[in-house]
Amino acid sequence: MADHYDVLGVDKSATPDEIKKAYRRLARELHPDVNPSPEASERFKDVTHAYDVLSDPQQRERYDLGPQAGFGGGGGAAGFGDIFDAFFGGGGGGQRQGPRSRRERGQDALLRLEVDLEEIVFGTTRDIEVDTAVLCETCNGSCCAPGTSPQTCDICHGSGQIQRTVRSLLGNVMTSSPCGTCRGYGTVIPNPCPTCQGQGRVRARRTIPVDIPAGVDTGIRLQLPGQGEVGQAGGPNGDLYLEVKVRHHDIYSRDGDDLLATLEVQMADAILGTETTLQTLDGEVEVELKAGTQSADVITIRDRGITKLRGTGRGDLKIGVQVVTPTKLSHKERELIEKFASGRRSAAPELSQFQQGLFGKLRDRFLHL
Repeated sequence: MADHYDVLGVDKSATPDEIKKAYRRLARELHPDVNPSPEASERFKDVTHAYDVLSDPQQRERYDLGPQAGFGGGGGAAGFGDIFDAFFGGGGGGQRQGPRSRRERGQDALLRLEVDLEEIVFGTTRDIEVDTAVLCETCNGSCCAPGTSPQTCDICHGSGQIQRTVRSLLGNVMTSSPCGTCRGYGTVIPNPCPTCQGQGRVRARRTIPVDIPAGVDTGIRLQLPGQGEVGQAGGPNGDLYLEVKVRHHDIYSRDGDDLLATLEVQMADAILGTETTLQTLDGEVEVELKAGTQSADVITIRDRGITKLRGTGRGDLKIGVQVVTPTKLSHKERELIEKFASGRRSAAPELSQFQQGLFGKLRDRFLHL
């Protein structure tokens, strides 16, 4: 990059008024409204930048001193490295911190993913849409307009740091802080990308295929490495986390890896026994009801539950029986029931010993419905 004094055509000893007059003269000559040529436009940018630096007393002082300001001058000025050398035999503090990178890792993202109970029995694949930051296709993450590139900062000369000499009890000590002009990057972008405004990324909607493993449950988070937003200046992507929520099912509920359901049985079928075909989440299954089936009996069908998330095999399908007592009887039906009852010497209803198993089955079944 050309020397700012040469760009303005003044000496290093030029006064602020001389610098201002030189800038005004060149601006009248090179301004795009007066001279529309591309060469004049580029020179006008250089002239304006040179004036911005040299017209500010602090920036001009830093520019004149250069990146090594304060080192080796003033007869015995000491940096942190020299102090450490004197007291601890040299080493750690002597190295100067370099410029920081514009490229940063993108942030992680968290989304909620609702799935159906049928989908988690065997697992499935789902395409989801996310609104996130993606790489800018115009500059490909460089942050610069096409055909341009970052330029070395003329204040810190690419170091990203500004050093100052501070007096202390130990003598003159060198301190370092990020350059305010380039924000510690060591470079500036005079021509930012018009699409992303110099960020190297833009907001966009994209579709991501997601493998939903069998056995996931509400509250489990799935991690998709590198599927989060892209970082600034084309930095690496963050991760995407999907928090699973399993939707309510009208018939089946879940207890660990087992599926639970309730089967309503007519009183006659419970007394005499019967066979029936049930439609489960993965096909039909034959169920046999033995004669004398009672309410709260549980029929277990092996390996018809949910595929285990960790491990092998599947849970079971557990069907709780609920015997339905008819509430409306025809005259003939009532006569038959009365005849049946009179033929049996049934004891009157009375309290019996508390059956933990019966109430436990009812409680566990209905709490999960």
